[in-house]
Amino acid sequence: MSPTQVFAVSGILEGDRSRTRDLISYAVALAGVTGRPARFCFLPTAEGDHPLAVQWFEDAFGNDPSVEASVLTLFTSPNVPDVRAHLLAQDVVWVGGGSVVNLLAVWRAHGLPEILHEAWQAGVVMAGQSAGSLCWHVGGPTDSFSGQLDAFSNGLGWLPWSNGVHDDLGDQPRRTAYREMVASGVLPAGYATEDGVGLHYVDGVLREAVSVVRGARAWYVEGDRETAIEPRYLEQL
Repeated sequence: MSPTQVFAVSGILEGDRSRTRDLISYAVALAGVTGRPARFCFLPTAEGDHPLAVQWFEDAFGNDPSVEASVLTLFTSPNVPDVRAHLLAQDVVWVGGGSVVNLLAVWRAHGLPEILHEAWQAGVVMAGQSAGSLCWHVGGPTDSFSGQLDAFSNGLGWLPWSNGVHDDLGDQPRRTAYREMVASGVLPAGYATEDGVGLHYVDGVLREAVSVVRGARAWYVEGDRETAIEPRYLEQL
């Protein structure tokens, strides 16, 4: 029986899209496909299936012989005749960033949580960035409701922790907000990632953190305490 895997990434590196591509390629490698191209599906639901998000993905992976790339859009209706069959046929699913609140609302309207869970249990690697990282967890801070950061706790909950993304030092308010939410009990204990860092979970347990940014870290946050996690650096492909 194949293990269940989630690769949850913080941030899309606007200044270096090639490194974002490296993170996605790492997720594809986790599927361990040999002898054929890996079947890899992008879900841009959190961005409302924005054409620019779809175009970037197609430009990055459309001519890559190592993958059989596809995009599943749900606006205004699914672009494949059988969503369940399409997702169960994949080796990797990558969920883009955007609004995690809208993402889960649209998925639930289309029955995707049940389909994706079936695929995950069958060994399909579930991965994504930002909203596509939060969604697999119980929840985390989000600005999807308004201009301020609120606690979102209606995630899929396949991973029994909260998740803080864009958890960088400096002026990033998410870092402080996440720790306050965990300390107050609004969110359960969980893992935070600075941009460029990904969390690899196997069978619901964190196996390791990896990063495409030197010096970037992950954190385990519980109560009013935090513990730094030094990721393994991924060399540029």
